[in-house]
Amino acid sequence: MSEGHRGEITLSGLQEIIRETYGAKDAARGDAATFLWLTEEFGELATALRSGTREELAAEMADVLAWLATLANIRGIDLDAAVAAKYGRGCSYCSSIPCICDPAEKP
Repeated sequence: MSEGHRGEITLSGLQEIIRETYGAKDAARGDAATFLWLTEEFGELATALRSGTREELAAEMADVLAWLATLANIRGIDLDAAVAAKYGRGCSYCSSIPCICDPAEKP
């Protein structure tokens, strides 16, 4: 993937891009500092939700996803597998598509 990537990106593809691009820096930073960067990006996403343009919102969403992929890489989590295990059969609580849980509940 080091030649660049065009088109659709899967979660595992994103993790690979992040690993190849920033892997050494990410490993040196560690999970605690990476989590702080992720939380900062959530703050920037909140600002974009309140008053940003569509482009700013999209960029902040991409940043949050990239920092989450970074954290997953550092901790050895395959995001494709994690998402499939939790949501691959529908709602993680009622297992239905669409969800039939009480609207007042978490999902």
